[in-house]
Amino acid sequence: MTQDSEGKGFRLPILQGVLPLDRPGLGRDILAGFTLAALAIPGTMGYTKIIGTPVITGLYTILIPMSLFAIFGSSRHLAVGADSATAAVVAAGLAGMAVRGSNEWLALCSLLALMAAVFMFAARVLRLGFLADFLSRTVLTGFMTGVGVQVALLEVSGLLGLQGTSNQPLKEIVRDLRLLGEANPYAVCVSLAVMVVIVGGKRISEKIPGGLIAVVAAIGVSWALNPGAHLETLGSVPSGLPTLGLPHVDWSWALIEKLLPIAFACFVVILAQSAATSRAYAVKYSDRFDENVDMVGLGMANLGAGLSGTFIVNGSPTNTAMVDGGGGRSQVSQLTTCVLVLLVLLFLTGPLAHLPTAVLSAIVFLVAVHMIDIKGMTRIFVEARAEFWVALLTAATVVVVGVEQGIILAMVLSLLDHVRRGYRGSNSVIAADKRKKGWQTVPLSEPQQIAPGLLVYLFSHSLYYANAGQFAEEVLRLATTKKQPPLAWLCIEAAAIGDVDFSAAAMLRDTCTLLEQQGIRLVFANVSAHLRDQFDRHGITEMLGAHAIYGSLHAVVAAYESQFGTPPAATTAAAGDEIRP
Repeated sequence: MTQDSEGKGFRLPILQGVLPLDRPGLGRDILAGFTLAALAIPGTMGYTKIIGTPVITGLYTILIPMSLFAIFGSSRHLAVGADSATAAVVAAGLAGMAVRGSNEWLALCSLLALMAAVFMFAARVLRLGFLADFLSRTVLTGFMTGVGVQVALLEVSGLLGLQGTSNQPLKEIVRDLRLLGEANPYAVCVSLAVMVVIVGGKRISEKIPGGLIAVVAAIGVSWALNPGAHLETLGSVPSGLPTLGLPHVDWSWALIEKLLPIAFACFVVILAQSAATSRAYAVKYSDRFDENVDMVGLGMANLGAGLSGTFIVNGSPTNTAMVDGGGGRSQVSQLTTCVLVLLVLLFLTGPLAHLPTAVLSAIVFLVAVHMIDIKGMTRIFVEARAEFWVALLTAATVVVVGVEQGIILAMVLSLLDHVRRGYRGSNSVIAADKRKKGWQTVPLSEPQQIAPGLLVYLFSHSLYYANAGQFAEEVLRLATTKKQPPLAWLCIEAAAIGDVDFSAAAMLRDTCTLLEQQGIRLVFANVSAHLRDQFDRHGITEMLGAHAIYGSLHAVVAAYESQFGTPPAATTAAAGDEIRP
């Protein structure tokens, strides 16, 4: 058993998304499971077109992976299954390594699922759930938009009844436009009808399973009219349960090395997308949620996918929203969906043979269009113009270069954005507020002493090699600014300094020496216990003297007043006074 985040009790390491069972809401959860099954079954079959595997593998992504996450995950809301983003990453990454749709292709897809599971388990052991925070919403919006554009462009050939020839969206759409006169009118009509049913159903109610209605109607019409001479259909779909076992591949380190970048890209997408979705719904319903436990659930889900002959699964925002819209509030809904898929696999795969492939193209096309976040991109453009260009660059990379390269660029841009924002803090000086007899922050360009001869420098970031130069430059500039009376003490307000690395410690020692040469004493206020330990280890405490490190700014002012005399009342602050910006 594990202790919860508040330390008030213990929770089982399994079934955290189910227990405690909400008995009054049990019927509602089960009905939500029916809703998810009705909407997700045709959707997962559509994702197989993106990734290039048999239609039946789409149902396999629900059966075992979803049930494993429901057992081992912590989120009560996250629905795990096939996902267009990871499907696109896999399809792009495997291009050229095997014949799309072949047994070898499917085996490689399953092997990637196993590798993604290994990444998840390793991340759990190392407690790397925080990595999800390093993919900014800006680049995620751009990445998902790019994936949507790429998938939509690749599905145009299916909508027109043309055979796709490559995974390069721009090349494919140019070819489709050139062959527009050869489009299959039957496929075009079926595609348009499916989109009208799905979009029209959503306009009436989000709970209407437009995809399921379209699939059932298309199967019925196809069976009755037998349009095989005019339309491509799925053909025979095997029934029964998946066979469990390792993928049949030529196991070698060379193969693993080729697949590692693809598996890692999928791992990053899974980690970021699943964590963001789980967090959003946990906040919405004030539920407990543990990213590290969810990594175990996602690892088990992908382990189940790899061993059951299907492809990588992910936390699906779309499916999670379906469950939420249907009233589901626990993993009971997802377990219900698994039972329904089991029944379909055992008894209802026969009719799927009559399903026109244009139906799946239309479903995937609409899913892809939904991923193109025009509203999100517009909002970024209005609120943060520089970040918009980052998002647009990410989207363009996905479309023009590839999905795998797009997610790598997204990671790099997110980290660069973090460094750009974080390493150079917006620092200031704390000065006396004569109007309210308290303290206020003022710009470095207009420094004011908090008391005659005492100046307080507020540094707003941890100290490390990248910003140590900024710290030294600003401190020495403040020390040499002409002031009346002359500066006696220069205090560093260190509440925001959580860490000091080797380079920064060396800089602090040098700065202390330079200030001493000018007759200025360097002191620190609001030094945490952790920072004090680092000062001791780096020899800073020994150099400054223990009497130069204070627990609060008020203590610094009081010590300065006791040594140099009490300043005018208007320049002092009581112990509980706030600092005004």
